[in-house]
Amino acid sequence: MKTLKRNLGVLLIALTASVTGAAIYANFFAKSQTISISARQPVRLASYTASPGMPLDFTDAAEKTVNSVVHVKTTYESRSNGGNLYMDPFGGLFFGQPSPSQMPKQQASGSGVIISDDGYIVTNNHVVDQASEVSVTMDDKRTYNAKVIGTDPSTDLALLKIDEKGLPFAVYGNSDNVKVGEWVLAVGNPFNLTSTVTAGIVSAKARNIHILDDQNLPPIESFIQTDAAVNPGNSGGALVNTNGELVGINAAIASSTGSYTGYSFAIPVNIVKKVVDDLLEYGAVQRGFIGVSIRDIDSDFAKEKSIKKLNGVYVNGLTDGGAASSAGLKQGDIITKINGVSVKSSPELQEQVGRHRPGDQIAVTVIRDNDEKNFTVTLRNKEGNTNVTKNETELVNALGAELSTVTSQEQVKLGIESGVKIKDLNSGKLRSAGIKEGFIITSIDNKKVKSVEDVTSYLQNKKGGVLIEGIYPNGMRAYYGFGM
Repeated sequence: MKTLKRNLGVLLIALTASVTGAAIYANFFAKSQTISISARQPVRLASYTASPGMPLDFTDAAEKTVNSVVHVKTTYESRSNGGNLYMDPFGGLFFGQPSPSQMPKQQASGSGVIISDDGYIVTNNHVVDQASEVSVTMDDKRTYNAKVIGTDPSTDLALLKIDEKGLPFAVYGNSDNVKVGEWVLAVGNPFNLTSTVTAGIVSAKARNIHILDDQNLPPIESFIQTDAAVNPGNSGGALVNTNGELVGINAAIASSTGSYTGYSFAIPVNIVKKVVDDLLEYGAVQRGFIGVSIRDIDSDFAKEKSIKKLNGVYVNGLTDGGAASSAGLKQGDIITKINGVSVKSSPELQEQVGRHRPGDQIAVTVIRDNDEKNFTVTLRNKEGNTNVTKNETELVNALGAELSTVTSQEQVKLGIESGVKIKDLNSGKLRSAGIKEGFIITSIDNKKVKSVEDVTSYLQNKKGGVLIEGIYPNGMRAYYGFGM
């Protein structure tokens, strides 16, 4: 009996302990586990999933571009000022890479972009300006002598040509479709480091940084601003989108040191295409002018003129008998669209008009007395007509020479009646034809040359071959031919 009581007691104690343990587990351990799960922090695995439309990397775009970007090297005859050919004239913003000025011949380098398989290359005007020799080195280290086909200081663009076929080339994109915040790559040769690729985003569009200075034509500044790192040597290189399409030609940096400190600027490819087409077809850039003086609209000006909306560009004045005046525009009109494209600033307006030639018609939308009006404007050239001609300065640039009328003493010494002397010779048609500095041109196509004006007049609208006759200071006569 005692044994039974003892066993029942042990069983009762075990049962009590079991119930107590279950209660403790339910009230503490199980409840604590539930709290832990509900309070878990939102953590994720350290993998990366791209946003829709955004690539994981830029390798495809880089591979499409590096082979079409070349290293442009230029040589300059020593000059008396001994200055830095790129940095001095432009306040340290352009990024060519000159060597020390004390060298007998100065050398510089930049970049260029192949735009056709037969060897046409786009670069900056400031990369090749006044160069006596130009060469390009491919990504695969092949090197070629390059000919300067034409330049346009007003957009800081130049077109080169090398004698080769089957070259890799960049595919044009559309700079109008570039959006602020979009990823882009800059490809070039900074500090002689070939085939360098950097990435950034588009920081702004239609940026005017007042860096271009062309006394012949008003400059067009409507840069794409990016934060992709560029440095001396990147000038003329490619700015491409994530599809590897060319959307701009790198041209300048905002810097107080001469090296990259945050922002770079590229010429929109839609401007590049127009300039290249002009240089190929006419040998000179054809600029169409709308014939207005303009200003941007800010809040103070809008208040002064009782303008309700700040969008658009204010017509401050018109050229008498100019394109806009003839079409019916008036002072005080606010231009809001060109060919249906909204323009909110002067650079945007200049970019849209600058894509057209004299004689082209453009649709101009304006706000007048709070009403929208549309006009068809026929653009004109700088002289006020619709002719497509070679500008005298552009023609001289194409020849690549500084000319002067011979003195009477030189006439007597050489036994000539008149002539024009080549004082300074750079890259251009005359150097390519084999003419040397100091040569005196006495006739062009069997017509006597008496002045510099005769040279430009004879060649202004010349098509085809040109025959030049002349004499060197040592009395040796020579004949040269080249094509226009």
